[in-house]
Amino acid sequence: MGHNESSQGDFESTLKKHAVELVESLEKGRFGDAVQLIHELNQTRDRGLYQEVGKLTRELHSAIVNFQIDPHMPQAEEVSQITDATERLGYVVKLTEAAANRTMDLVENATPLINSLSDEAQALSADWGRFMRREVGAEEFRELARRVEGFLARSSEDNRVVSSNLNDILLAQDYQDLTGQVIKRVTQLVTEVESNLLKLVLMASQVDRFAGIEHDREAMLAEKDPQKHLSQGEGPQIHADKREDVVSGQDDVDDLLSSLGF
Repeated sequence: MGHNESSQGDFESTLKKHAVELVESLEKGRFGDAVQLIHELNQTRDRGLYQEVGKLTRELHSAIVNFQIDPHMPQAEEVSQITDATERLGYVVKLTEAAANRTMDLVENATPLINSLSDEAQALSADWGRFMRREVGAEEFRELARRVEGFLARSSEDNRVVSSNLNDILLAQDYQDLTGQVIKRVTQLVTEVESNLLKLVLMASQVDRFAGIEHDREAMLAEKDPQKHLSQGEGPQIHADKREDVVSGQDDVDDLLSSLGF
């Protein structure tokens, strides 16, 4: 805000300097000089506004250009080629969806194996109980032994498959590091944009004050009335209890700019 304060100081200094000259010119009937002084004041005001807008534009451009991802992250080279924040969020959605689908496929593959082992284990446990109670004949015992041998062999193989699936599920979660970093960078970019827009709004209000421009406060308050926009979709509100209103379309943007005198 230092540059903004400097621009404001320049305008105030020029205004004070020309005020006496302007009054003197009007009193002496030198209206041409008075018009020239007013023109110089307008130029000073506009120059400060243009300088600040240019500064904010450069800061915003710099924030977007420097929108980089840690090169040591997995898949960082691919995502670093994406310079648009919207595309990066789309990339996050794609990675998340791929990881979710991969995880569900692995779980669906492992579930029948686990259920089958559980059912067979229960059946063998029941028959083993009969054997311990001496309720099993020789032929039935030999069949039970073959079942136990097959169960042990299948358990080893199925456990290997399930273990591999669990390991793949763990690896599928590595998208979290990259997507988390992308989301943080997008959030940082939005914060910087919000900060720059706030500076621009404050600067515009100062220009209005110096220029003597007044706005219809009642109309502005009415515009903020949440009941006015109940029929307009705004999407899910994460902190709705902390927000008075949201900009829901181009008309609202135009109204906001109009209320600021643009």
